[in-house]
Amino acid sequence: MKNLMNHAAITAILFLLIACQSTNSLNNNYTIDNETRFYLDEKFNGYQHVLVESEAEIFALSEKMKIMARTIALERDARKKANKLLEIFFNPENIDLAYKSEANVVASEAFQNRQANCLSLTIMAYAIANEAKLDVAFQNVNIPEYWVRNGSVNMLTGHINLKVLEPKSAQTLLFYERAGVEIDFDPFVLKKTFPKQRINKNTVIAMFYNNKGANAMVKGDYLRAYAYLKSATKVAPLFSSAWGNLGILYRLKGYQKNALKSYRYAINLNPNNLTAMANLSLLLHINGHYDEAKQLDAYIMRKRANNPYYYSLLGDEKLYQGAYYQAINHYKKAIKLNENIHEFYFGLAKVYFMLDELDMAENYLKKARAKNRITQLDKQYLAKLNVLKQIEQGNKLP
Repeated sequence: MKNLMNHAAITAILFLLIACQSTNSLNNNYTIDNETRFYLDEKFNGYQHVLVESEAEIFALSEKMKIMARTIALERDARKKANKLLEIFFNPENIDLAYKSEANVVASEAFQNRQANCLSLTIMAYAIANEAKLDVAFQNVNIPEYWVRNGSVNMLTGHINLKVLEPKSAQTLLFYERAGVEIDFDPFVLKKTFPKQRINKNTVIAMFYNNKGANAMVKGDYLRAYAYLKSATKVAPLFSSAWGNLGILYRLKGYQKNALKSYRYAINLNPNNLTAMANLSLLLHINGHYDEAKQLDAYIMRKRANNPYYYSLLGDEKLYQGAYYQAINHYKKAIKLNENIHEFYFGLAKVYFMLDELDMAENYLKKARAKNRITQLDKQYLAKLNVLKQIEQGNKLP
């Protein structure tokens, strides 16, 4: 799902998944009963004709997927079924899946193309596991705020995975959380201990629609964006991110009052939706409501002060703006908070390349490669290193 923020040094932020809901310290008097007041159907005439995938289409299995599910179902023990599923997904000799952040596709397309984002890969895994008669559940993984640059837009991403549950028993029902096997398409997340919450299928569908709507918004297709974002809020009315994104759409179209209401509603649903807060702060600043805006800014900064990815985001922004030395300071701050993230070193490599300091660029590119654990990215870093060396050799020619 995605949200845009245009605040301070940050031009645009989008986010895919959000943290769990919690109690709210802000006094926003909106309820689910009056959610329809936020829609602007009359301003997006024709949105009804946009073809939005149904639940059945999102989770539909191809014939090959059904065959795979039947193979898994032959195992009698639930844990053996789960292990078989893991072997199929993660053994390169089988389907050899690859992560592709922009590929927000239905289950059958993810399977056919062998690549998709974590949401679509998880939807695909769920569809196959469910067909194999496994008891599976979606989980929202509360990773720290993490941004990815996409051209002139920053994308704040979240993460979900799948849990294959062990069969129910009287004891587990009464006393214990049911154990199980996790299927996660991000090996970094799998190795870390992050809080997780069970989420229902409707929320996952809303995430899918939200991603589609945000991508359409970035491309300027506002009619399609409205169709998908409204669908997200209808299928999962408590899903804060979709309401925040709807506010962004309204802001882009010039409907500021409606944007303000949508942001406040998103925050009311999830007080941890910092991106909606930042968008709200932006509009409050624009409209002269400085006291409330400053309170929000201070709260956001306290929440993000120790998040290295936030400083990396600021570095990305300064790099995009051409403020290279400020970018260096932000990336180094990020590294000081966490020295094990390859993207921070890659950011510095890009800055030094723009400053024509190729030795420094090569040095940080090597560090990025050393910190990276993803094979696909390792190949990309190696290719960039080779290009740098060719440039350096060319510069040394008489």
